[in-house]
Amino acid sequence: MPNIKSAKKRVKVTKVKTLRNQILKSQLKTAIKKFETSLAEGKEAASASYNALIKKTDQAVAKGILHKNTASRRKSQYAAKLNNIA
Repeated sequence: MPNIKSAKKRVKVTKVKTLRNQILKSQLKTAIKKFETSLAEGKEAASASYNALIKKTDQAVAKGILHKNTASRRKSQYAAKLNNIA
């Protein structure tokens, strides 16, 4: 346990940031799962969930959860899955 005042504050700030990161990661994973399940339902449902997934991915990049190249690669993979629906 830290004794210095600034170190105590860093512990608090880290807890808050960790919680925010966990929430955003969880929302992103949920969006991915919804997209994967909507692929079987059809093009329209998949398209709607695709847009939500892209938004969550971009938000994760903005908050520093994902690297921009990782997000770009994933978005490309999601688009390929969406386009492969017959």
